[in-house]
Amino acid sequence: MSEKQAKASGDNQTSGQEEKESFRIEENAFSNIDHIIGVVSGKGGVGKSMVTASLANAMAMQGFSVGILDADITGPSIPKMYGIKGAAESDGNGIYPKMAANGIEIMSTNLLLPNEEDPVIWRGPVIAGVVKQFYTDVIWGQLDYLFVDMPPGTGDVPLTVFQSLPVDGIMIVTSPQDLVRMIVTKAYNMAKMMNIPVLGIIENYSYMLCPHCGEKIYPFGESHIDEIAGDLKVPVLGKIPMDPEYAKVSDAGAFAAVNNTYIDDAIIALRNAPKKEA
Repeated sequence: MSEKQAKASGDNQTSGQEEKESFRIEENAFSNIDHIIGVVSGKGGVGKSMVTASLANAMAMQGFSVGILDADITGPSIPKMYGIKGAAESDGNGIYPKMAANGIEIMSTNLLLPNEEDPVIWRGPVIAGVVKQFYTDVIWGQLDYLFVDMPPGTGDVPLTVFQSLPVDGIMIVTSPQDLVRMIVTKAYNMAKMMNIPVLGIIENYSYMLCPHCGEKIYPFGESHIDEIAGDLKVPVLGKIPMDPEYAKVSDAGAFAAVNNTYIDDAIIALRNAPKKEA
């Protein structure tokens, strides 16, 4: 790299940091959120929302006050998983999140639409604006942890969240499929470029357990996540097997009862996550 290129790269990094700080928005006057944790994935179909809900459930079971901001605006699934229907209520102070059976507060576009099956056909700037409103206009009250369930990839919504919200750290969700190194590294690099700590990686669909002998079966081939995490110098915080029960309870709207014991290391990391300066 030439001196000129190096200077340009440094200027871009400085400019990016200043730009991120200039986009920071204020939470609702009636909200007081201690930790904001992003849950991201480099591609779709890895069960990111299930992992988000599992993390939220686990922290709620430990006595923390928890919320989920469903930032997957065009493909929201969190309300259905918890059996939540009907429009969110609002008044002059803001919008009130709906509460799941286990006390988790939830806000999603599905709670603002006349029909939860209506498609959300919005352009990127509108979607980004809604994500911001879920932070500025929603009355979260006192929360220990707010989990932001983001859409897959490195597009408008992750950029908006990283720039606008005081995110304490992210969890990267992946699966042991082809191209996993590239996919995980893209999510990791975006977080690093935005100066967001990566708390760790959770591998979903890691294996199957034989119902007869309990032996592990690897339908996607042997996992390489430990090697990838070692190269990135981040911990693997959970390996979740394929379990039809998760899909069953999600479809039934009963995910509030799920206790996912495969993410215990992730819960420790969340408890130890330092709070980012606002």
